Amino acid sequence: MPDLLIELFSEEIPARMQAPAREDLKKRVTDGLVEAGLTYRSAGAFSTPRRLALAVEGLTAESPTTREERKGPRIDAPDAALEGFLRSTGLTREQLQARDEKKGQVWFAVVTKPGRPAAQIVAEVLERTIRDFPWPKSMRWGSGSLRWVRPLHSIICLLSDESGSTVVPLEIEGIRAGATTRGHRFMAPDQITVSGFDDYAAKLRRARVMLDPAEREAAIRQEAANLAFARGWEIVPDEGLLSEVAGLVEWPVPLMGTIEDRFLSLPPEVLQTSMKEHQKFFSARNPKTGRIEGFVTVANIETPDQGDTILKGNQRVLAARLSDAAFFWDNDLREAKAGMADWADGLRAVTFQSKLGSQADRIARIAALSREIAPLVGADPDQAEQAARVAKLDLRSAMVGEFPELQGTMGRYYALAAGLPEPVADAARDHYSPLGPSDAVPSAPVSVAVALADKLDTLAGFWAIDEKPTGSKDPFALRRAALGVIRLVLVNGVRANLGQTFAKARSDADAADLLAFFHDRLKVHLRDQGIRHDIIDAVQAMPGSDDLVLLVNRATALNDALKTEDGTNLLLGLKRAGNILAQAEDKDGLEYSFGADPKFAETDQERALFAALDQAEPAIREAVRLEDFQAATQGIASLRAPIDGFFEAVQINTDNQILRRNRLNLLSRIREAGRLIADFNRIEG
Repeated sequence: MPDLLIELFSEEIPARMQAPAREDLKKRVTDGLVEAGLTYRSAGAFSTPRRLALAVEGLTAESPTTREERKGPRIDAPDAALEGFLRSTGLTREQLQARDEKKGQVWFAVVTKPGRPAAQIVAEVLERTIRDFPWPKSMRWGSGSLRWVRPLHSIICLLSDESGSTVVPLEIEGIRAGATTRGHRFMAPDQITVSGFDDYAAKLRRARVMLDPAEREAAIRQEAANLAFARGWEIVPDEGLLSEVAGLVEWPVPLMGTIEDRFLSLPPEVLQTSMKEHQKFFSARNPKTGRIEGFVTVANIETPDQGDTILKGNQRVLAARLSDAAFFWDNDLREAKAGMADWADGLRAVTFQSKLGSQADRIARIAALSREIAPLVGADPDQAEQAARVAKLDLRSAMVGEFPELQGTMGRYYALAAGLPEPVADAARDHYSPLGPSDAVPSAPVSVAVALADKLDTLAGFWAIDEKPTGSKDPFALRRAALGVIRLVLVNGVRANLGQTFAKARSDADAADLLAFFHDRLKVHLRDQGIRHDIIDAVQAMPGSDDLVLLVNRATALNDALKTEDGTNLLLGLKRAGNILAQAEDKDGLEYSFGADPKFAETDQERALFAALDQAEPAIREAVRLEDFQAATQGIASLRAPIDGFFEAVQINTDNQILRRNRLNLLSRIREAGRLIADFNRIEG
C-alpha cells in the first residue's frame, strides 16, 4: 500500500489563511480519493508560509472493480424512454438484459466499472482540488487562468512504497508535478529532491524549515519563555498571536528586546496592544513591578550577529510606534482631567442607530436604566448613573480611535484620572462584559448594574424598532447580548422581573416576545450544562418565569430529580394521571378539579394515596414558597410508591359514576401537586 505526498509550493500564504487551508486540502483530497474507491490509513496536513503539504499513509494501490445493476423501462416502453436509459448507462440496446417482473418484462443494465490505479485517481483529485480551492482571496498571475492565494511555483505529488517512489503524472497551467522543493528562502534556497514524507520532512529541517506549525509554536513558546526567564521576566500569554507568528516564519528565531524607560509609564494594555497589532511582538512583564518592560520578536533567519541588527531595527520602529501612543495618552489624560465634557459633546454627533438616536441619546437611556437596576444588584444608584454617563466617553479618545479593542480598558484609566470613584471607573472597564460564553462576568454591583443596563437597552431598543435576529442573521449581536444578560443575572443571583425591566428600558418594546427570545437563549445556555430543553419548557410554564434565577433553580432541581429511578417512574405516573384526566375531561365536557373524598375510597391503595397527598401537598407548597425546590421535588418524589400502587389496584373508569368521579378528582390532586413544581406534561418520556 503506497503513501502519498503532496506539496503546493507558492509565495507567502497569509498566516490567517493557513490553518483553514490545511483542513481544506486534507478534506478535499481525502474525500475525493474515498469517493473514487480508494481507502487510506491516516492523513496529516501541514503548512509553512510558503507551502501546503499533505501526507496520506496506507493508500490502496487501485480502486476496486464495481458491478452495478440498474433497472430501466419496460420492454414495451416508448423508444424515447429507452434511449434516455441507454444514454445514462453508456450501453447499447444489445448489452441490456430483459427480465421478468410482476408487471411484465423490464430492461436491466449491468454496468461494470474496472478499477483504476491510484496515480490516475490522485492526479484527477489533486487537479480538481487545486482549481477549485476555496481561498478567501486569490489571484491570477502571468497569462494563465489558474487562481491561487499567491503565485504557485511547484507541485510535489509522489506515491512511494518499499520499492521506491513515483511522481504522479500531473500538469496544471504549465506547472508539472515533480519530486523537488526548496528550503528556507535565504538560508537554504537550493532545490531539494525528496522520495517520501519522512525524507521530505527531514530534508526540510536540514534546510531550515519546520514543517509542522505546532512544532513552530512550541519552539517559539519555549525559547521566548527562556529569554524572559533569563531576565527575571515572564511572557504575557497570547495564543492567538502565537498562532499568527508561527504562520509568518519557517525557522523561528526569537529575540528579546527592552522597552525604553520613557514609555514605561504608559498603561500596560497600551504597550501590549501596540506591540501586538503593529509589530507582532510578545510582551514581557516584570512580575516584581507588574509593568511591561520588554518584548520578544520572532525573526525568520539566523544571522552572524545573533539577531542584533534585526533587534535594533525593530526597537527603532517600536520607539516610533510608542511615541505615537504616548502622544495619544498625554492628550487623552488632559481631556480626562478636564472632565471629558468635549468627549460627551462629541458623542452627540455619533449615530448609534438611525432609529435609536445618537450615542449620547443611548448613554442617557442607559444612565436612567442603571439607576432603576441598581437596587436590584445592591449598587448605589448615584454611582450607577454616574458610571453609565462616563462608561462610553473613551470612544472619543485618541487612544481608542487608534486601538478600538481598548475601549472600556482606557475608560477606566480616564475615569480615575478624572477623580471618579473606583467602582465607577471599574464599571467603565467592565460594562461590555461578558462578551462571550467564556468571558468573565463582572461581580461588582455598579459594574453589574451598568452592564445589564447597556445590554437591556440594546435589546429593548432593537425590539422596539422590529430589528430582531432572523435565522442565522444577527447583525447587531442581539443573541450575544441576551446571553450576556443571562450570565450576569445567574452568576450574580439577580432577582429581577424581566418583563418589568424591559418596560423600564423601553415601553414600546414587545416585552412578551423579548422574554420568549430570552427563554430560547436560556435553553441554549442550560443545554451546555446538561439540562434538557423539555425540562426548561416545563418550568417556563410556571408563574415567575421572567425571574431567571427562580426558573433555573426550578429546572436544576427537577433535572436532578428526573435523573433518578424514582424520578423517572414518578414522571410516568404523573403523565399517566394527566393523560387519563385530560381524556375524561374532554369526553365529559367538564373539569375534574375538586371534590375528591376519602370516604369513597374502596381499596387500601386508594386510601394510601389520599393520605400521601394530604401529607405531601402542604410540605410541597411550603418548600415552593421558600424556593427550596430540592425539598419540593423530594416531596413530589415521595408520591411515587402510592401513585404506582393506586394505578395497579384501582380501575378509574368504573361503571359506578360516583366512584369514577371521585377517582378522577383524585387524579386532579396528583396533577395539581405536580404543577406546584412544573408542567410535567411538557416533559418527554
